[in-house]
Formats: sequence, C-alpha cells, structure tokens
Amino acid sequence: MGPGDLERMLSRLPEEKAPELLSSLHTGEDAGVYLFADDLALVQTIDFFPPIVDDPYTFGQIAAANALSDIYAMNARPLTAMNVAAFPCDMDPVIPQEILLGGYDKVHEAGALVVGGHTIEDDEPKYGLSVLGSVKVSEMTTLRGAAPGDVLILTKAIGTGIMTTAAKAKLVSLAMDEVIASMCELNSGASAVISARGVHAMTDVTGFGLAGHLYEMARASGVAAELWAKEVPLFTEALVMVAQGMAARSSAGECIADRKVEVDTGGVDELLVQCMFDPQTSGGLLAAVPPEKADEILEALRSGPAPRASIVGTVTEADVPKVTIKHSRKG
Repeated sequence: MGPGDLERMLSRLPEEKAPELLSSLHTGEDAGVYLFADDLALVQTIDFFPPIVDDPYTFGQIAAANALSDIYAMNARPLTAMNVAAFPCDMDPVIPQEILLGGYDKVHEAGALVVGGHTIEDDEPKYGLSVLGSVKVSEMTTLRGAAPGDVLILTKAIGTGIMTTAAKAKLVSLAMDEVIASMCELNSGASAVISARGVHAMTDVTGFGLAGHLYEMARASGVAAELWAKEVPLFTEALVMVAQGMAARSSAGECIADRKVEVDTGGVDELLVQCMFDPQTSGGLLAAVPPEKADEILEALRSGPAPRASIVGTVTEADVPKVTIKHSRKG
C-alpha cells in the first residue's frame, strides 16, 4: 500500500491525544512511542507478511529482522516480541516450526525475548512480530528534524522487491545470496553508529520504497529532498531484472501523480527510477545527518556494520514537501 492510500485510509480515525503519547498515526512514524517515566519511553511496532523466500527458517529470520527494524530506526532497544502468524491447517508442522525458530533466533540475536503470540488459520502462510522496545526520549530519533543542508545516508543496498520477484520467476539463484544476507541483517549496528555521531532524522526503508520513505521524512520535517539515483547502491542484477519486467508492485505512480515525488527531466534512467520505488523487506536505515558529520558517519558504517552505506542525497528548503529524483549529485 502506497503512502497516499494509507493516508486516505487513516484520515477518518480520530487523533489520539495524551501527554504521554509522543507519536501520531498521522505523521508516519516507524513505531508508537509512549512516555512512562522521566526521559524513558516504550516503543511499539508490528509487521508481518507472506513468505518471500522458500526456506522457512530463513523466512522467519527475515520477518523478525524486518519487524525489529522499526525499533532500531528510532534508536530504541528491543525488549520483548510476540509472534503474529497465520498457517494453513494442512501444512506440514515442520514448516511453521522452522519459521518460528528462525524468528526466535533472530530476536535473541537482538538481545530481546519472545514472550508469546497469536496464530490463526489461513490459506496463505504469514508471519511477523509485534515488538516492544524502550528508548531515552533525549536520544530518540524520528522522521521529524531533517534540516536543509543535511546529507542523506542509506545503509543497505536497494532491490529486495525486484530480486525476490525475479527469484519466484526462477530468473536468479546465486545472486539471491547477497539479498537474503542483507534482509537477515539487523539494523542495530548501523543505528548505533549513526545515533552516536549525530543524526537529525532517521527511518527504515520498507514497503514505500526509498523515494516513498524519503517523502515521509520530508513531509514530517517540512522540507524537500533530492535523491541521487546513480549514488544509490543496488543489489547485483537488480537493474537487469527490472529491464526484464521484474519490478515489484510499488507506489511510484501514486507518488508521481500526487506530486509527492518528481523526476528531474535531465535524463534519469527509467530503470533507476523504478528501483527508487522498489518496496523493500528488511531494508536499510535512511538518515539525515549534519553535513559536517557525514564523512565520519559514512566511514564508520563502511568499516563496520554497513559496508555498502552510501550518501544518496541531500535535504533542501521548500514551501511544499517533495522529493526530486536526480541522476546524480551533479544533476
């Protein structure tokens, strides 16, 4: 579901208002935040989806890493997780066991605990987690706060939607190893590196694609942004697969039609544009950082938890929030 569709769906819901509530349904934050003590808040999120890889244990790991990512996007620490699952009643019991074990192992890798969950019957299997974390309010990162002049850093390569679509069509095999490893990778290390060195705004890149999530940040911060398509790291064969029609369903048409995202007429490759909207599963973090800190943060990421981290754009002033996709930082 694209950002516009989601916004319209939520438009009739009343705004929750309480002094302890530090987040809002209508600002697109990665998780709900509830203040329960001086400078300490609970962070709560949930995510689940159908299998995107064949191996059940790996699917469980990816789904857990994806759910945990919202916690890390806010510089929070995961505490507990609850399974959310749907399985066909005639499924071989070994398959859900492996899925749940994959999730369990990934949650424990994150230093959190699986404390229960809920399962229903469904013809299509689905799995994910509801995660509870905590954060010092003074150290919390949100979508808000990106400022003109900020540098945009992305911590993982783009293309999980394209590559998993291609894998289902039996068009890629070995190239998926890199993609699966990235989707299984927790964003904890990258979040710690970025947060420790100064960050104005941060989010994780998932279903809206890179351009869509950057727009959410621009809207929440009251700014505009440039996205430099050529600078965005892509998985091996991602462009080849897009050229073969393997682009996953995305919010590109909606975002461009609503003028949330504009494509510079200076010759951005259409295949690259499609990659900018590719919906990600367990994607990387997108951070708006002060320009004087950008090189230091990039070096720390590349030498540590995020070797493919890249500078992918900049934040600019604007009367109306929007994202402009350019070929590169030179135009």
